[in-house]
Amino acid sequence: MAVKLTDVAEKAGVSVTTVSRVINNHGYLSDKTKKKVFAAMKELNYQPNSLARSLQGKRMKLVGLIFPGITNPFFAELVQAIETQLFAQGYKTILCNAGRDKEKEREYLRMLMANQVDGIIAGAHNLGIEEYQQLNLPIVSFDRKLSDNIPIVSCNNYQGIELAVHDLLQANCHKIYFLGNEHRKGNPTDQRLEAYLDMAKKDQFEPHIRSIAFSDSIVLKNMRIHQMLVNDHPDGVVCTDDLTAILVLQEAQKLGIKVPADLKVIGFDGTKEIQTYHSELSTIAQPISDIALVLVKLLLTRITKPKEKLEEMHYELPVKLIKSLTTA
Repeated sequence: MAVKLTDVAEKAGVSVTTVSRVINNHGYLSDKTKKKVFAAMKELNYQPNSLARSLQGKRMKLVGLIFPGITNPFFAELVQAIETQLFAQGYKTILCNAGRDKEKEREYLRMLMANQVDGIIAGAHNLGIEEYQQLNLPIVSFDRKLSDNIPIVSCNNYQGIELAVHDLLQANCHKIYFLGNEHRKGNPTDQRLEAYLDMAKKDQFEPHIRSIAFSDSIVLKNMRIHQMLVNDHPDGVVCTDDLTAILVLQEAQKLGIKVPADLKVIGFDGTKEIQTYHSELSTIAQPISDIALVLVKLLLTRITKPKEKLEEMHYELPVKLIKSLTTA
């Protein structure tokens, strides 16, 4: 049975009003009284009702995180870094796995509003959700354009693919293929394809695009990778995420294609997990800790200073090349 305010009051030998005042730090109370109430709360394991406190005008210090999921090492590390930063600032988090379901994301938005969260950090891949433009709530976006009024934080996607293609060119690749989403939706990640096409024009090699979206199934990705390796015989492949790059390496091994002698592969993200378990993979590393820091800093600014105008609406952080055996 849930412990009630009356149980705490009875245990501490004070009135319910006094317990409420102690919890909400309202009015003068002696240290002796506070100690008795806190001791009773601890003994009974009583947790104050955050929603009730919010209705009294007190901020809950609660933030919603909406992401595609945490099975992908990149999002797992980013979410952990965000949660760590928020906790250090006294905020708790609610993690919402929106997946590829637009209606599911809408349901989560309604749930977060009902729970009176102070703000939202959104990084899901579902687009065209009008609610983001209507919510009167501090929101910051990762890598997605949700509305003109919501700031975006991303890595420098263009710079990342520039570095990747340059690394393949330096390794004497001439038939460089791009594995990523060919559909442009107005997001910062569109810059990856643009950088590839610009590099092809600048360095005079024929562009080859094989469209693989983040949301595609492993079966579909493997099928397209297999067709590319068997039919097109690329000598260099730039992937827009590390997991796809690992699939290329696995398929190349099955087909007897030697990496890096016959095929060179480079990924994108550079998480600690991939660097640990697939240290052979060359990749473009996103600054995950810095991205989390900027996301949290922007959100807290919007929460505590809602009328303050941001210096800019898109914050791009630099990436770096981690060169390893697959482009040696």
